Amino acid sequence: MYLYKPRTGDQADLKKRITEIAQTRVRYGYRRIHVLLVREGWVVNPKRIYRLYNELGLQLRKKPPKRRVKAKLREDRREATRHNETWAMDFVHDQLCTGRKLRILTVVDTFSRFSPAIDPRYTYRGEDVVQTLENVCKRVGYPRVIRVDQGSEFISRDLDLWAYQKGVTLDFSRPGKPTDNAFIESFNGKFRTECLNAHWFMSLDDAREKMESWRKDYNEVRPHSAIGNKPPISLVSGSEALAAH
Repeated sequence: MYLYKPRTGDQADLKKRITEIAQTRVRYGYRRIHVLLVREGWVVNPKRIYRLYNELGLQLRKKPPKRRVKAKLREDRREATRHNETWAMDFVHDQLCTGRKLRILTVVDTFSRFSPAIDPRYTYRGEDVVQTLENVCKRVGYPRVIRVDQGSEFISRDLDLWAYQKGVTLDFSRPGKPTDNAFIESFNGKFRTECLNAHWFMSLDDAREKMESWRKDYNEVRPHSAIGNKPPISLVSGSEALAAH
């Protein structure tokens, strides 16, 4: 009797080698990776490399920005293991009682769930994002990575230059994939339910005051099931220094 013996070991080795090439040559697609593999002696066809390339999530954006020095070009996310390792950032929209629109920048630490900033403004540009981040980072420290979507404020030259100067990596979500930034989506849902939907905002100053009050309660009082029903401040090193903020 003849039985087929699966070659899972070769498959695992091939995947490992594809990943290694992709990490060192971040702008190579599957075709160039296939050429390198053939040069190394791998007997594989392009279709197999394409299938494994997709399974490993190594697809490249078709139209990358001309200059994005501090951007991650591939999806190789690891779960954060300490405070200030990875932040997530996004915008939430609301309005004053007069009907004037508000744009609110929200930021959350993916490890501790601590929110270093909730900043409402009438309008937001890339330079405004930089200003808010710089003010916050001077108080709580700079993160290693910030996860963002591909909104115009986040792909701006101002933010990319700031990230380059401060040693911060911008980790962009894939277009149409909100689950790539699930932490901020979850945070924004709580923020809307517990704060935005619970208040009328009379003015921009009134909105800032009420949102800041909610942020402090979220950080210092509200129990979080994901971190053992503790408040986020309990996982922040030097929490005593931050509690006043």
